[in-house]
Amino acid sequence: MAILLRPASWGLFSWRGYCSRGTQGRLSAGFVEALKAVVGSPYVSTAAVVREQHGHDESMHRCQPPDAVVWPQNVEQVSRLAALCYGQGVPIIPFGTGTGLEGGVCAVQGGVCINLTRMDRILELNPEDFSVVVEPGVTRKALNTHLRDSGLWFPVDPGADASLCGMAATGASGTNSVRYGTMRDNVLNLEVVLPSGQRLHTAGPGRRFRKSAAGYNLTGLFVGSEGTLGLITAATLHLHPVPEATVAATCAFPTVQAAVDSTVHILQAAVPVARIEFLDEVMMDACNRHSKLNCCVAPTLFLEFHGSEQALAEQVQCTEEIIRHNGGSHFSWAKEAEERSRLWAARHNAWYASLALRPGCKGYSTDVCVPISRLPEILVQTKEDLEAWRLTGTIVGHVGDGNFHCILLVDPEDPEELLRVQAFAEQLGRRALALHGTCTGEHGIGLGKRQLLPEEVGEVGMETMRQIKATLDPQGLMNPGKVL
Repeated sequence: MAILLRPASWGLFSWRGYCSRGTQGRLSAGFVEALKAVVGSPYVSTAAVVREQHGHDESMHRCQPPDAVVWPQNVEQVSRLAALCYGQGVPIIPFGTGTGLEGGVCAVQGGVCINLTRMDRILELNPEDFSVVVEPGVTRKALNTHLRDSGLWFPVDPGADASLCGMAATGASGTNSVRYGTMRDNVLNLEVVLPSGQRLHTAGPGRRFRKSAAGYNLTGLFVGSEGTLGLITAATLHLHPVPEATVAATCAFPTVQAAVDSTVHILQAAVPVARIEFLDEVMMDACNRHSKLNCCVAPTLFLEFHGSEQALAEQVQCTEEIIRHNGGSHFSWAKEAEERSRLWAARHNAWYASLALRPGCKGYSTDVCVPISRLPEILVQTKEDLEAWRLTGTIVGHVGDGNFHCILLVDPEDPEELLRVQAFAEQLGRRALALHGTCTGEHGIGLGKRQLLPEEVGEVGMETMRQIKATLDPQGLMNPGKVL
């Protein structure tokens, strides 16, 4: 093979339940008491089991627990905690729901994990301005439940019921991004506690405008910063009207190329498709088994359309013509809410469907994004690479924006297979870069893709990022070891 196996450098371990000993005990008793003085004794823990729960996310990166976990209840407490930690040279690790996929919450230098889930208020709803202000403990599903009677919703859907501020911190996206955009497109303002304890409003206090030409885009700087520049304590988000009607569909294709060609032609025809997802034949077979579907085992598109009844009829007709022209077949339209929910539940359960292909194994998910025109090429290469590396994996992706995920099934007791998984993931990232894409469309850099970031942005890009980091976090204590 072109890439030689070498010792692991990404922190994957033989099983995720393993936790390094960390540096527990490095924090003095006096410092722990100072933490308790800020948030109250019940909201500080140094118990091993609690620290271990906060030392990993949903990835296979080795658990690295913090020295203590604290639960602030308001932004004033977050500011005091940050200033206390920074003044004593103690690393700070923000924690939301722990659903990340690149080891972003691992406490690689110990320190204090600030769990923000108790700050779970919806602070302000402005229906006429299509905006809402949420604290970091508010999740995507909780917000949409709150909005149920307002005629509005927040469409960015990464699958997991992640915290909205965590989604902002990782630059998340998901199945609806082809129409509604990613978190970068839907965050209007952020309240951020800087390492020093100062509070920054990235667009100005209380502002919720849709566009501005005033100064540097500080909001954009913190979206996707992965907790390395500050703690996001509130987010002002752009909301969207709930569509009058919704239709979903599945259709099978003879080849990956045909499926992607259909996607490109649908977008070129200006069909405002809301979701357009690709599942390869292995993934489709797994979904059929796990979710009791009866879809054709072939490269498949899942689609969804939003609009008025009349608009949907036109969208569906145009889409059907394009798909048939590209050899699509086995159409299945879902108009009722229950049918649509079943279909998208199967898509969102792709992770569990994949795990069921190889019982007893763990899952490792990696993602890349390329220009849509290069998507067939990299998908074919990826399937060939899976076979060459002797790996079991499925492919599923947000084909409308060139982003796809590869879910690999790994024997947790086979170190040699773990090495092959790491080598495959690194090769996939480099293939995406060679095709003018990115090594990650939505998972983020975290721990797992730091070695690919310089290849993507170049030395000048890296030095610029280092200077920004050094200005905001001169001691390097905000979520150390991530991104840079």
